[in-house]
Amino acid sequence: MSQDQRLQHQRFELKYVIGEEKARRIRDYISSFLELDENCVGKPNLSYAVHSLYFDSDHLQTYWDTLNGNKNRFKLRIRYYTDDPDASVFLEIKRRMNNCIRKQRAAVRREAVPAILAGQLPSAQALVSPNPHHLPALQDFCRLVQAMGAQPKVHVAYLREAYLPLTENSARVTMDRLVRSEFNPKLELSTKLRDPLVVWGQTVVLELKFIDRYPNWFGDLVRTFNLRQCGAAKYADGVSLLHGRRPQHRHLPPLSADLCWPLKSALKMSHAQLSRVITGAGAKARATEKGALDGVVKLGNLQTGEAL
Repeated sequence: MSQDQRLQHQRFELKYVIGEEKARRIRDYISSFLELDENCVGKPNLSYAVHSLYFDSDHLQTYWDTLNGNKNRFKLRIRYYTDDPDASVFLEIKRRMNNCIRKQRAAVRREAVPAILAGQLPSAQALVSPNPHHLPALQDFCRLVQAMGAQPKVHVAYLREAYLPLTENSARVTMDRLVRSEFNPKLELSTKLRDPLVVWGQTVVLELKFIDRYPNWFGDLVRTFNLRQCGAAKYADGVSLLHGRRPQHRHLPPLSADLCWPLKSALKMSHAQLSRVITGAGAKARATEKGALDGVVKLGNLQTGEAL
């Protein structure tokens, strides 16, 4: 099955934040239903690195849409997996429409990205894949970037362990570890991280993804491991922490010994510095709101790990 066929363009997602010991037991459980993604085979901890550069407006429109729980919202990001200059990168729009996730993705030549984001008319020559869905996805991405005045804001990186069906694409399971976030206001598609925050400590973000019918064995898995569904927005929670705030959206994950919200780097910065770095001169009110650093939660010290 090709990469395009593997991609779930429209799906439902259920998220859970769990400990490592439970994640390993779930790994054994799901091996009866799904196979390990070929990209994970032979990798340490059965995981491959994922990097995303998120775009947002000066007023952080997509961030606030997530925090406010808007039913119809989207995120803009460039996803990549390596520093190889010959490797393609993926311009993505991830939409949420009520409870349904819809993803548009265009595989683009890395060297074409600066010109595209500078306003050059997207063309088929910039694309890697002949898939007819990629050019409309690229055009939609550029349209939204220009309409919002979106710019690079935050680099998110993590290690993904993924499981897929053998012959079709109705359900998949992913487990993400060491989710890190750092400011990146430049169009810099690098896997190197300079001073990231680890968003959810030593926990694992488990996602159950399905296209149409909720698989019966998903329900059995949730009951067997006593899972509690929660929110785990990599971009939005990372932005909150980088601003020095504890995430405050609905359905926060339960606190545990493994879950730490690291605010050390953010606390070293003044509100004005935070504003300049992430929101630009036009949105200082967001970063200087009264009491932004109140209610800080810091449970122990975190090791950010070696930069990927």
